[in-house]
Amino acid sequence: MTGSREGLLRFRDLLLEYIAEPKHDLQSEREHYGPYGSLEVMTWPEAGFDGQSIRGSLADLARLAGVVETKLAAAQPDSVVLIREEFAPDSAYTLRLDIRDDWFDPASADPDRLGAATKRPAPKTKE
Repeated sequence: MTGSREGLLRFRDLLLEYIAEPKHDLQSEREHYGPYGSLEVMTWPEAGFDGQSIRGSLADLARLAGVVETKLAAAQPDSVVLIREEFAPDSAYTLRLDIRDDWFDPASADPDRLGAATKRPAPKTKE
């Protein structure tokens, strides 16, 4: 995932909203997120990441939300946070958070560049 710290904290919020929904208590419940519906969060007995989903029990997903929040609190723009050991150490996949500056436009990271704007220019200074 790529975004500003504030934007990536929305992922934390998405996880917290997912676990707050009573229907998600059942195994195999899932929701699709993102502009293309490609991010899937799923209720599952074991925590894990794979090519299709981020999954775990509601307690696991709440723990992941906390890890994301903690890691982002210390992260600086142009840094990368990797999350695997803290959530699903046996997973073959790692959650990568690519932190950008506050003016980052998420559409600019879209490989299809569907109407993407460019990065906001730095403010001009008086000479």
